[in-house]
Amino acid sequence: MHLFEQLLRSSDRCLKQGLCNHLLVLCLIFCLPNFQSIAVAEDMLEYQVKAAFIYNFIAFTQWPDNIDETINLCIYGKDYFGGEIDKLQSRAVNKRHIKIVRVNDLKELARCQAIFFSKSINNHLSTILGDLQNRPILTLADNPHALSEGIVINMNLNNEKIVFEITVSLCVSFACI
Repeated sequence: MHLFEQLLRSSDRCLKQGLCNHLLVLCLIFCLPNFQSIAVAEDMLEYQVKAAFIYNFIAFTQWPDNIDETINLCIYGKDYFGGEIDKLQSRAVNKRHIKIVRVNDLKELARCQAIFFSKSINNHLSTILGDLQNRPILTLADNPHALSEGIVINMNLNNEKIVFEITVSLCVSFACI
């Protein structure tokens, strides 16, 4: 500590600046991983809440009688949920089980009863939804512009809260929430 005090009292400005830069680098090295883990934890909490919302949206939807005993909830685009969305597979909705299906091929979307469109595919949403028109599919997303593209339910993070928007006119085709 005595050496440190001597260095600070030194009149050599370059030496002081170099010492301060080294201390800043050390601080960043030790503090940055903590900030990073906080951001990851906040993302996981966001998608835990979104997964719970999705379950409730599925549960309160009036599904046509002619769908199977399994409700295929498809995730299209980058999966930000991690394992959180998989927890829905242990739950049932009106004696129908939920099956999580991660889809990479647009042709597979036709076998889904509910589709969550990841924010990673926001540029192609209207084209994809046009191909799914007139099918009893509940479409969900987390993209700020998804409602204008034709999504039925959109979830956004606003002031650290999940808010959702519902397009009522699109719900009528299959008796929505």
